[in-house]
Amino acid sequence: MAQQAVEQRRNNNRAEKKEELVEKLVHVNRVAKTVKGGRTMSFAAVVVVGDQKGRVGYGAGKASEVPEAITKATNEAKRNMIRIPLREGRTLHHDVSGRFGAGKVYLRTAPAGTGVIAGGPMRAVFEVLGVQDVVAKSVGSNNPYNMIKATFNALESINSPRMVAAKRGKKVGDIVSRRESTGSKAVAEEA
Repeated sequence: MAQQAVEQRRNNNRAEKKEELVEKLVHVNRVAKTVKGGRTMSFAAVVVVGDQKGRVGYGAGKASEVPEAITKATNEAKRNMIRIPLREGRTLHHDVSGRFGAGKVYLRTAPAGTGVIAGGPMRAVFEVLGVQDVVAKSVGSNNPYNMIKATFNALESINSPRMVAAKRGKKVGDIVSRRESTGSKAVAEEA
């Protein structure tokens, strides 16, 4: 009896996790393969999935029909989810750049009320990630696959104050207070 209750709770938790995820279709591409009898058409889809609380993933799927391709891409995105540390749950901790192939992206933190200033595929990633204030610029390739991979490359290199403190063997207060104290020194010097 107790075993069944535990399994039922696990199933409920899994159902809740799946309901929380937000899916965004980024791009659908029609692909033609030339074969002996002519051309075989198929569709490739890119999807980003996130919980709007700091977890995000992307996936690509290919099938003969669009819905099948989207389903495959969504399943891959759910398998490849990563956690990104956010400052105050609305922006990034620091400015960062990422690269994949010829695609380069620059992500900058922004004050509250700025909104998501980003183009195309990057905007979809930030919306499902839960970032509300960010300024982003893509340079080089505008291929959605490369832009998303470059964005993920940048996001994976973000460090929170807690992570930096753990690496240095210090307290979070030491690192964060330094950031605030350097700002107050600059203000004192101006006065």
